[in-house]
Amino acid sequence: ARAEGIRGVYRGVTAPLVAVTPIFAVNFWGYEMGQQFVRYFDKESDKNKPLTLTQLIIAGSLSSLPTTLITAPSERIKCVMQVQANLDKSAATANRSMMSFAKEIYQESGIRGIFKGTGATLLRDAPGCAVYFGSYEFFKKELCRLQSVDPSELSPGISLTAGGLAGMFMWSVVLPIDVLKSRFQTSPEGMYKGMGDVYRHLIREEGYGALFKGVGPAMIRAFPANAAVFLGVEVTKKAWDNFLG
Repeated sequence: ARAEGIRGVYRGVTAPLVAVTPIFAVNFWGYEMGQQFVRYFDKESDKNKPLTLTQLIIAGSLSSLPTTLITAPSERIKCVMQVQANLDKSAATANRSMMSFAKEIYQESGIRGIFKGTGATLLRDAPGCAVYFGSYEFFKKELCRLQSVDPSELSPGISLTAGGLAGMFMWSVVLPIDVLKSRFQTSPEGMYKGMGDVYRHLIREEGYGALFKGVGPAMIRAFPANAAVFLGVEVTKKAWDNFLG
């Protein structure tokens, strides 16, 4: 990174940046659909009554199902780009686009290569989304209670705080799975039999501490990034509701 400057630090972020808007759009849509799904199967509850925290956690977990279809290929390409950049410092590699990597992966392994690690991504995102949305709803409710604010009159400060904490809680839970997923997605074909095999190799060769590599940067990034996401969602929802009257 020192040799390449700032550009080297941000190597491989094109794929997730291109996918981030549809990922969050599908993720929050999936959360809404998850809530409807939970309500549908809860025949005895009052339809006008808010869902319980447990039900919201289940709905959050369900949101990972459609989201993974976008997340998995974008992160697969991102991981390959970053590994290739570390192995080959030439200008040709540095200037390659996300699409060129995607084409190369497709030519080598077909559509299966593009979606390599989808199961591992879902293994990370199912609990991650459960914690993400569940903790946001919990912190939002508690902050509203402490400030004697009605949840329908949510302030930007509460949204930012609850969203930032939700992001940190999520990454504290899923980081070890994410480390394993990234190792699996960047490995040569046939190197690992699955996530369990990746885990055994990692622990044997690098110890348990390797599961938490990058925890500092992940926590630093998680708070502002997810605070902004939830604030944007809440502001958009409120504006849309006002528009519809």
